[in-house]
Amino acid sequence: METYKTRTQQLSPLEGHLGYWLRRVSNAVSGTFARALQEKQTSVAEWVLLRELHERGQAAPGELADSLGLTRGAVSKIVDKLDAKGWVQTGAKEGDSRFRLLSLTRAGRRSLPILAEIADQNDARYFDCLSAREKNTLRELLAKLTDHNRIHDVPTE
Repeated sequence: METYKTRTQQLSPLEGHLGYWLRRVSNAVSGTFARALQEKQTSVAEWVLLRELHERGQAAPGELADSLGLTRGAVSKIVDKLDAKGWVQTGAKEGDSRFRLLSLTRAGRRSLPILAEIADQNDARYFDCLSAREKNTLRELLAKLTDHNRIHDVPTE
């Protein structure tokens, strides 16, 4: 029994770990965002793919998988859901009908500002307590950690 107490006393406090605080904030921010998107019958993964297509204009499913750090199967499932909503369309690459290119439909483009507002409100809810300088510092530190640890996957959950 004494050995257990000695080992326990040598443990650093949970709150002493940066990962604890990052996870706590991340869970809250991500969970609130996911629930808000769900009210619009949209998942975080769908939102991320819509944003990526918006930025690119059009892309092959494999390109999306690579840029988002997802499997091609996962992208296929997300695309199927977005297609069922009428938010994406598939076309053939000019000169190669076997090559699929995805793009947003008019309905998909119309949905983006609504979903972007949810993302903006979620950020405001959690980060407006920080000054502009603090937000910038936090963003820079998180980007530095992401780069240093070679974290390339885009969060989709």
